[in-house]
Amino acid sequence: MDETSAKKWKIGVVGPCASGKSTLIAGLNVANIEFRHIAQEHSYVPTMWKRLTNPDLLIFLDAAYAVTCRRRNLNWTDAEYAEQHRRLSHARQYADLYIMTDNLSPEDVRTRVLDFLRSKQIMMFDSSSVSR
Repeated sequence: MDETSAKKWKIGVVGPCASGKSTLIAGLNVANIEFRHIAQEHSYVPTMWKRLTNPDLLIFLDAAYAVTCRRRNLNWTDAEYAEQHRRLSHARQYADLYIMTDNLSPEDVRTRVLDFLRSKQIMMFDSSSVSR
């Protein structure tokens, strides 16, 4: 077994509320990868994602304000949404993968993440073989 496949990878997932973070993580079960939801959107500390988790890779899921309201029937303002994006700006700057989820199904998002991991040689098999 080579070093890449033997390593236990830690992957952080950030984004505004209702961008699909929990859905993505719930849909992934990869033996050598620990996916971590990082609630950076609620923190005033720009580098909290790095300090608490220090992930090997960072995934940023995004969604437009109107989409977040529809997905979770959120009763929040555009200003609150903008504040979450401000709090996420450092993580966005350092994200290894950015996905706008507005027009994607949960399966589409999952496939994009798994394809990205395979492109980084973190996964050496077809994404359809990953258990959920």
